[in-house]
Amino acid sequence: VLQVFYCVKFVKFKRQMMDAHVANSSPPGNCKFAIPKKGRLFEKVKEMLKGAGIDFRREPRLDVALCMDMPITLVFLPAKDIGTFVAEGNIDLGITGFDVIQEADAHVEKIMDLGFGKCKLCVQAPVRNGHKDVTELAGKRIVTSFPHLTKKYFDPLDAEKGVKTSIKYISGSVEAACGLGLADAVVDLVETGTTMRAAGLDVVADVLETQAMMVANPHSEHKDIIDLIKRRIEGYIVATKHVMISYNVSNDLLREAVKITPGKKSPTITGLDDGNKSVSALVKKNEVNKKMDELHSLGATDILVFQVSNSRF
Repeated sequence: VLQVFYCVKFVKFKRQMMDAHVANSSPPGNCKFAIPKKGRLFEKVKEMLKGAGIDFRREPRLDVALCMDMPITLVFLPAKDIGTFVAEGNIDLGITGFDVIQEADAHVEKIMDLGFGKCKLCVQAPVRNGHKDVTELAGKRIVTSFPHLTKKYFDPLDAEKGVKTSIKYISGSVEAACGLGLADAVVDLVETGTTMRAAGLDVVADVLETQAMMVANPHSEHKDIIDLIKRRIEGYIVATKHVMISYNVSNDLLREAVKITPGKKSPTITGLDDGNKSVSALVKKNEVNKKMDELHSLGATDILVFQVSNSRF
């Protein structure tokens, strides 16, 4: 009886392991699309994919999810690894930061910038030391999570001064290195500068500017799906930055009104029963109130603003 019991348990365990393997893999023929598995970047990407109509359901503890109604397999990976997976061809398409792509020296095809996750990789040193010229730090001790980019930046400075900068890698809390006596300066990302200032550091020099971007393997067999994803995300990004403004205007004021609202390509102008015109045009969200004031001052009437949920151009 005991042998039968353990035999049944083993069969169930083996079946569960096989089911997990199938669930955590991609069906043949699907485009594999890697996104960050956690953090602020993941939340931004998840919101963007939802707005672009790329719907998926992620099961607990699985790093793979199938998209609904599209031959796409989402793969959830650490952001720092995505560029490498795309470059090697294990993944067709990915979203990660420009900084980690450069750090990994990943040879990928840039599809588009995404406009979020913007920050700078900077050389930072203690304020009390008063460093203003980055050449003063050549030959010193530098701690960073970006050793490749740091070496690339300091190599020309070292050659010029005939010194050798010591570059040490740590995976996190880089800003604490100077205070703990581990480094003379650090190379780390700066977004708002709050963490940097709290650690008593100041920017001495910028290494590079970065933001989230979508990249692809140049030899991917899924060019059509990649183009479709790009169009959808472009449409969503346009929609998040614009609203639709609609108003009525007399024929003699139409030319001036259109100068105020030229639209993304051109406005839509429709004739009214009274002989005047109705105009609709896309305007940037941060300009809409100014545009409404200008149209009202010009003499336009029935000025309305509508939210745009998605678009195609």
